[in-house]
Amino acid sequence: MKKSLYLLFIAASMALSAHAQDASVTSPDGQLVVNVQMPEKGDLSYSVTYAGVPMLEQSALGMETNIGVYGHKDKLEKHEVTPVEETYSMNRIKTSLVNYKANKLVCDLVTRDGRKWKVEFLVSNNDIAFRYLLEKYGETGAVRIMKEKTAFHFPSATTTFLTPQSDAMIGWKRTKPSYEEYYKADAPMNIRSQYGHGYTFPALFHVGESGWVLVSETGVDSKYCGSRLSDCQFDTYTLEFPMPEEFNGNGTSEPAFALPGATPWRTLTVGNSLKPIVETTVAWDVVKPLYETEHAYKFGKGTWSWILWQDGSINYDDQVKFIDLASAMGFQYALIDNFWDKNIGKERMKDLIAYAKSKQVELFLWYSSSGYWNDIEQGPINKMDNAIIRKKEMKWLREVGVKGIKVDFFAGDKQETMRLYEEILSDADDNGLMVIFHGCTIPRGWERMYPNYVGSEAVRASENLVFNQSDCDQEAFNGCLHPFIRNSVGIMEFGGCFLNHRLHKSNQKGSIRKTTDIFELATAVLFQNPIQNFALAPNNLQDAPAVCLDFLRQVPTTWDETRFLDGYPGKYAVVARRKGDTWYIGGISAAAEPLKLKLDLSLLGLKEVEVYDGGNTPVKKIVKVKGLLPVTLNPEDGVVIVGK
Repeated sequence: MKKSLYLLFIAASMALSAHAQDASVTSPDGQLVVNVQMPEKGDLSYSVTYAGVPMLEQSALGMETNIGVYGHKDKLEKHEVTPVEETYSMNRIKTSLVNYKANKLVCDLVTRDGRKWKVEFLVSNNDIAFRYLLEKYGETGAVRIMKEKTAFHFPSATTTFLTPQSDAMIGWKRTKPSYEEYYKADAPMNIRSQYGHGYTFPALFHVGESGWVLVSETGVDSKYCGSRLSDCQFDTYTLEFPMPEEFNGNGTSEPAFALPGATPWRTLTVGNSLKPIVETTVAWDVVKPLYETEHAYKFGKGTWSWILWQDGSINYDDQVKFIDLASAMGFQYALIDNFWDKNIGKERMKDLIAYAKSKQVELFLWYSSSGYWNDIEQGPINKMDNAIIRKKEMKWLREVGVKGIKVDFFAGDKQETMRLYEEILSDADDNGLMVIFHGCTIPRGWERMYPNYVGSEAVRASENLVFNQSDCDQEAFNGCLHPFIRNSVGIMEFGGCFLNHRLHKSNQKGSIRKTTDIFELATAVLFQNPIQNFALAPNNLQDAPAVCLDFLRQVPTTWDETRFLDGYPGKYAVVARRKGDTWYIGGISAAAEPLKLKLDLSLLGLKEVEVYDGGNTPVKKIVKVKGLLPVTLNPEDGVVIVGK
């Protein structure tokens, strides 16, 4: 009965559309089209086609606020389409130079009681970004957004690749949600999410045989909350705000901002293949830096004792061993995790920093985000959430020569939480500190917005491989998802690349790694982050193949270009990344049977390559017919290819 009523509503909306005030905008290549409709007696909506095929059907726009409703029976006063072009450089994302070309549609609307607002769309060849801009209304200088009506109505044949939003204040030490739940691949739209709270961004949709759509958001800062998708009803997902219980109930679920002001950008990447999904830069195209830095941050690789040696390794002597490991590998950094404040202490930390510098290694130190929203005891605690204490602590970090911090356990997407992220980043930059976030939300354009931001976990990352055999059993499946979803919209500090076969300090017990060494090496290319803290241990200098260590010494962590070569989410992935004039190609497989592929290297200009296939040395191969290179991807195995 409910579905019948919904279909009648759609039919009525279509009938009204004959009298609608319409606007449209097309991508520069003419393939991607957004149509906006404002029926005289209905609700504002939009739809999307690609190459003439519907990718998003009529979907609602607008919001409910404390000063009124926007998008219901409004008048479209005017609309204008103008071209946009910008070239910008980035040193931390999947490509270093972006030439962004788009067409911008601005719809000027007025509500029935005279409030003026705009809907702005930016449409490039495979990307859409849109947001709402509210003007000042009389003496009202601020607005509280009670609910967004923003929706995404997919064709009925669509399947999904989604990860659920968890309950709030559950998990270890009540630290969730933290974007670490499991994905379901090719799932139907009508199934309920695991916890009943919908799904976190980014969200990937396979529109039958027509193509792919990746939905996310960007430009979220201290002036708004992070959002997610609802459970699906009638093939439609709506934008949802954080749960009231997040952040231990502190802060409101509804964001607020000063007028005039704007919401963050909602983004869609659309194509008839996965290529634009993997290669998209929309998360950074439509945002701007929020502050300039006077510091020249250096990116690179690091060691991380905690991942295999755990809490017991956070002592002076063991950290010397991992600093020595970093030095032997030519890595730039070592990350010292929780409890360093008690087990090493600030005074002895000065000696450790001096020792690291003598080995040409710099340090990152761990902090809890602290304190009144979870039960974390791991120190340092109660340092990052208070501006006075935080600034004093960061001044000390600068004075003793620490280069970065890893801040953990945030638990939520409320505006108050987003404000804390921004305050940590801003204060850290004042002191020349890079920042990695763990137990956190996804980045939303932050690589361009904050010059010292260098990574977020926000994925079911490497620690779960240590904790659970089931995660090791699913490592290949999950690894074949990330290039298409999580890592597509932002840098991802996964902390993997194990060379121990048993994920334990002894390499004799603990979780059993199911993947090959080459699989692990391939993830160093597939998983992109400017600071890569690899899961190596000192024993690997003796027991790991030299060819693997040599590759990890040379593989970059920042890239000039990224190309999708082949793959399907959850089954296999092959991605090429260029640094200077050298291409690095990483491929992994979760398929049950060997996959025989012919990789098209013609667009990369490669004639001769070195293939890492598990032998003692890489094998040189000539790229012959039509630029095709035959490779075989075995289950839970991978391939690494390097060429100029």
